[in-house]
Amino acid sequence: MNQTVAARADAAGGAPDFLKIESIRKEYDEVVAVNNVNLTIEQGEIFALLGSSGCGKTTLLRMLAGFEVPTAGRIVLDGQDITALPPYERPINMMFQSYALFPHLTVYDNIAFGLKREGMPKAQIAERVEQMLDLVQLKPYAKRKPHQLSGGQQQRVALARSLAKRPKLLLLDEPMGALDRKLRERTQIELVHILRQVGLTCVIVTHDQEEAMTMADRIAVMREGRFLQIGTPSEVYENPKNRFVADFIGSVNLFDGELVVDEPHYCEIQTPECLFHVGHGVEGKQGMTLTVALRPEKISLEPGWQDLPYNAVQGTVAARSYMGSYTAYEIELPSGRRLRVTVTNVDRYEEPYELGVRVTAHWMPSAPVVIVE
Repeated sequence: MNQTVAARADAAGGAPDFLKIESIRKEYDEVVAVNNVNLTIEQGEIFALLGSSGCGKTTLLRMLAGFEVPTAGRIVLDGQDITALPPYERPINMMFQSYALFPHLTVYDNIAFGLKREGMPKAQIAERVEQMLDLVQLKPYAKRKPHQLSGGQQQRVALARSLAKRPKLLLLDEPMGALDRKLRERTQIELVHILRQVGLTCVIVTHDQEEAMTMADRIAVMREGRFLQIGTPSEVYENPKNRFVADFIGSVNLFDGELVVDEPHYCEIQTPECLFHVGHGVEGKQGMTLTVALRPEKISLEPGWQDLPYNAVQGTVAARSYMGSYTAYEIELPSGRRLRVTVTNVDRYEEPYELGVRVTAHWMPSAPVVIVE
């Protein structure tokens, strides 16, 4: 959560529910696209709906915009029930992946378009457009047409046009989808900075987990029309509630095993590969089947095979990929399974492990997370 939102929530004695989605359901014939979801979003919060294609995230966004009518439930924005309002009566703007700029209009006129349609006086339009150009740092490009701009500049024009009408809520549908990787990373930071400056509440739809984690205060992971987990990027990544979320967010090694010890501050799970000693309890029954999630970056590699009582496996380097800041390894275990490990490249001259070399992979008790669901 950003500091502005947190301060406002503390001052009010709790989080202000600026946007409420209450038991929203959307059916198409016999297909349930969104299945009775509930959500509250705070004023000034950047919230991401994350999921693979067909999970219902875009349908939910379109219901917020008014392009789709819910089968059941309601949407409340800043205390007003907007469920039945048409799109043009909602204090909401939506920015599409294609940006939808008018090719025959200049940057200035693209930004001014909505204000002119509302009948705003010319002097006020000029003042507002100048403010928006300054905000997105495009004043030198005001007289250019969209085709004369880069992808990132076009996106900032679309953002400026969306912000010019001063909506209460901004909806972004795959906002970085048309940009190359390097430009996407830079634009994500720029976009968040602009939204923070304005203090605008924003809902982003994306299938890109890095984009969601970079931009959002909180994330909702969706699957088959439902929310599987809602939390901050670190909460969702470090403490996934179920196997799907653990596997969907980032890279992970998943082990199925049996609970053999369960104490308040630790537990032990026996898997075919090794004994896991985990630094938290699960309040389960001995013998129950559990899943252990272990992120590749939380694993250390040592040369040779070492006999450790728990939290360690022996194997050989089966594959490696040098990624610049880190090297990704696949360690083949005696069972034939491959363990994914990433090692940060701190030393410029450090030699990576060669293929076929025997290594021991080990980790701290705080590294794994036990998933009960």
